[in-house]
Amino acid sequence: MEFKDYYQILGVSRDATQDEIKRAYRKLARRYHPDVSKEQDAETRFKEVNEAYEVLKDPEKRAAYDQLGAQWRAGQEFRPPPDWDAGFEFTGGDFTGADASRFSDFFESLFGRGSPFTHTGTGRRGHRMRMRGEDHHAKILIRLEDAYHGGQRSISLRHPELDQRGAVVYRQRNLNVQIPKGITAGQQIRLAGQGGAGVNGGPNGDLYLEVEFEAHPLFTVDGRDVTLSLPVTPWEAALGARIEVPTLGGPVDLKIPPGSQTDRKLRLRGRGLPGRGRQAAGDQYVVIKIMTPPARSETARSLYQRMARELAWNPRQRLEQYSGAA
Repeated sequence: MEFKDYYQILGVSRDATQDEIKRAYRKLARRYHPDVSKEQDAETRFKEVNEAYEVLKDPEKRAAYDQLGAQWRAGQEFRPPPDWDAGFEFTGGDFTGADASRFSDFFESLFGRGSPFTHTGTGRRGHRMRMRGEDHHAKILIRLEDAYHGGQRSISLRHPELDQRGAVVYRQRNLNVQIPKGITAGQQIRLAGQGGAGVNGGPNGDLYLEVEFEAHPLFTVDGRDVTLSLPVTPWEAALGARIEVPTLGGPVDLKIPPGSQTDRKLRLRGRGLPGRGRQAAGDQYVVIKIMTPPARSETARSLYQRMARELAWNPRQRLEQYSGAA
């Protein structure tokens, strides 16, 4: 997938005001409209211009796009970085009628299905009626340990807005959030009344925080289950051993069965994320990784040579049998 430089497509600078973006769009839309343009690539250029304007005309989508930074060049191979949109507070608009499927894969990867932008706000604007405020949405990153233990967590959110010049600025606010024990990635925390302001005395909307986990130095997560890669020596794998392994709840002794091979998976029942309600606690899986000591000394080389002579073991026997049969 190629990166698209929306500023370059519209021919404006990255600090352009909304009025400058609108003028550039109107000029290019007239130039490349398929009904009037005689240029060979008019239809393609018209679609690119509309896609760029769909992002840059909206302060929230523009701010999120700018979060990717200016280090990418148009046409470069691109994949969105993990959780690139974390920490932004969005009103939950629905593209003001735009259909994400008619735009490029690049657009879809950032603003398509599953994006915070696709949430539809519940509030409606009125001039006379007392109306509930819009719901807001944000993605937050928390530590895996926060989900295991639960508790208070201070978070900062940035909400993009337009200043008097029409430039994008950020309003930041800090919140103390109660992290429910056992929450999993993708689940939401609802903060009542923390969304958009009500209209004409109506109640405020709510703020929905979608939880994602920070990368962990030891564990990977799948739902409530966690997985740990455990380095072991060849003799521990061959002879068996008891090894202390870390879990989210503290270290435990794990029995390594004799004759274990690399990628053997052992289960510690109930040692994953805690259950919530009727949901059972997750498990911890320990994946064995056999590590061989380096042969840096004469003694080490001598030991390996002795093993080669006395064990006379060929781990590639099945491969050789297949090659001989072929």
